Amino acid sequence: MKLKTIVHKAEEGGYWAEVPSIPGCLTQGDTWEELLQNIYEAIEACLSVDTEAIELKPEDKVLEIAV
Repeated sequence: MKLKTIVHKAEEGGYWAEVPSIPGCLTQGDTWEELLQNIYEAIEACLSVDTEAIELKPEDKVLEIAV
């Protein structure tokens, strides 16, 4: 999956980034390297869903779909 990420220079120094296709998926970093690592972590956190917290009925199914 490829996701476009917009990187901005932060006024107070460093960078911040947003992933427009995932509402609310934002992160920041003091350096470019830190920002890149944080982007991957933010995307993973935004896309992860804890299915154990969702009540499933016996007839319900959980699918993993790659896009």
